[in-house]
Amino acid sequence: MFFGGGMGGKRQPTKGKDVVHQLKVSLDDLYNGVTKRLSLQKNVICDKCKGRGGKEGATSTCGSCRGSGMQIKIHQLGPGMVQQIQTVCRDCEGKGERISAKDRCKGCNGRKVTKTSKILEVHIDKGMSEGQKVVFHGEGDQEPGLDAGDVIIVLVEREHSVFHRQNDDLMMKMDITISEALTGFQRIIHTLDKRDIVITSQPGDVIKFGEVKCVTDEGMPIHRNPFQKGRLVIQFKVEFPANNWCSAENMKKLEAILPAKDVAIITDEMEEVTLADYDPSVRSHHHTRNAYDEDDEDGSHPRGMQCQTH
Repeated sequence: MFFGGGMGGKRQPTKGKDVVHQLKVSLDDLYNGVTKRLSLQKNVICDKCKGRGGKEGATSTCGSCRGSGMQIKIHQLGPGMVQQIQTVCRDCEGKGERISAKDRCKGCNGRKVTKTSKILEVHIDKGMSEGQKVVFHGEGDQEPGLDAGDVIIVLVEREHSVFHRQNDDLMMKMDITISEALTGFQRIIHTLDKRDIVITSQPGDVIKFGEVKCVTDEGMPIHRNPFQKGRLVIQFKVEFPANNWCSAENMKKLEAILPAKDVAIITDEMEEVTLADYDPSVRSHHHTRNAYDEDDEDGSHPRGMQCQTH
């Protein structure tokens, strides 16, 4: 019984492997468009031997793999059970042929290819997004007898200090005071294309904590249609003043101006408690109740305890 095949006919590749590179870009680059220059190392066919690896006719079939580039090894697993493993031939490094040392090309040392540097200009269009690919066809490593593979550039977006992208929208957070939230305000926003836009909240338009508003046509340019843009989406955080920020007299004036409060009706049966600052790292000292510490006003005893009288 055999396990681990590998003897079946396998179609030979006609194209070399693709090479994938990640390119970090800023949100500004994706908004405005930019051209980046990328330097990479690649294999090219040796000019001196034209990809033969040595003198013409000096190549011979590898005796270890008989030209297949692969070696088959069989391991005995047990009675009547063997495992067949296919590995790359070590003697010819999977090429299926060998060249004697004296006949090897001095330019590539028999490898048929040499290393060279290549500068690629990566054009990033307005509105492109993270994960999008820019493909350079035929710019990958060259191998004798194969078409060169492609170089694939994958865009990776750097984090921005103000904005983050959500599809074609730009998202941001804005802190405003409670005075601005109640009476209106104007703020200047510096856009990714170096403009200053002014947003206005009119007096009487109350901004609530966590409320989200948007400005149309101030988001990301639409890819391949850059004259249209998404939205600038703003989430507001309302900052409240510190404790005792104004006098008792002004507090009464403020109370008179603001909408009326709901007045709680308190009876004698109710128990009043005090609000304190909450610290989630501090556990309550009384998170486990102890029956022995409870006052027993009605004379009853905690469940599970029995008293004997004489």
